[in-house]
Amino acid sequence: MEKYDYLIVGAGLFGSIFAYEANKRGKRCLVIDKRNHIAGNIYTKKVAGINVHEYGAHIFHTSNKEVWDYIQQFARFNRYTNSPVAFYKNEVYNMPFNMNTFSRLWNIKTPKEAKEIIEKQRMESGIKEPKNLEEQAISLVGKDIYEKLIKGYTQKQWGKACTELPSFIIKRLPVRFTYDNNYFNDLYQGIPMGGYTQIIEKMLKGIDVKLNCDFFEKRDELENIANKVVFTGMIDQYFRYELGTLEYRSLRFETEVLDENNFQGNAVVNYTEYEVPYTRIIEHKHFEYGEQEKTVITREYPVSWRCGDEPYYPMNDKKNNSLYEKYKQLANNEKNVIFGGRLGQYKYYDMHDVIAEALKCVKREFE
Repeated sequence: MEKYDYLIVGAGLFGSIFAYEANKRGKRCLVIDKRNHIAGNIYTKKVAGINVHEYGAHIFHTSNKEVWDYIQQFARFNRYTNSPVAFYKNEVYNMPFNMNTFSRLWNIKTPKEAKEIIEKQRMESGIKEPKNLEEQAISLVGKDIYEKLIKGYTQKQWGKACTELPSFIIKRLPVRFTYDNNYFNDLYQGIPMGGYTQIIEKMLKGIDVKLNCDFFEKRDELENIANKVVFTGMIDQYFRYELGTLEYRSLRFETEVLDENNFQGNAVVNYTEYEVPYTRIIEHKHFEYGEQEKTVITREYPVSWRCGDEPYYPMNDKKNNSLYEKYKQLANNEKNVIFGGRLGQYKYYDMHDVIAEALKCVKREFE
């Protein structure tokens, strides 16, 4: 087989940025992916004239101008603002937690009233130093919001009781005492008009790509056709799980086309009751202000991960992070392998994080 400068395992965002930048510098790259398409989890495809996010909602947001300017080379972004709503039984609440949420929950009007209720519930809880997610959530927003909007959703998402989850997970959730439904406070936000796949297509233009190609099925052959490997899969799998298996969460998606033009009135609706098996329903047309006669919805179900399943989220608790650090030491000794992305670095990266990490990697490698 032909000799390449880089074999890039994974045609997602990290691998594609690296391939694009290496190719610009005259390096020969081969990109492989075990799936039958490029773009990894940001893959979008047309269904009934609507760009469907095949692997869950992907909303681009960042305050990093370098990252924003970089991605703008490959697509025009609209002005979409992420403003999800949450259904709890027969009640509807705005997300993130803000004055609209508090007003609906407690029939109040002012930030002062909201703060007083939350503080009262904090004091009643007796929590001084939160030791887990449940205690952290109650400390942040009080018991009412925790019980209705956090507890069931989080237990579904992670497959564990909130008392068994680390407190840092909940710190990602914004809490605001303004009437502002914008989930992200970042300077830049939007959806690429025409979907995400076009971005990766442009990055990989002129680069050799092989799909339906599993690195682990052809490992001996593939490792010998390039001077270096850029690996974006599971780091523990790369090392044949020799130190143990890291934990992940997986997802299952049910997508259907409906013969109506507007199913739920919002792109993302969360279902926070534990008894409802899915965490959210995505109505894809609303990401791009679609006016199509039909609509496409996706129900997203969190599921337990086992070896062979698709990993979506690293379980970044103390036990798994400790194991990852041992794998990272092994990775540091692999002089001709670069590990990147959510799975290669075992971190909960958003898209803007992946881009920033990929650009750092490119600078280290070529500058």
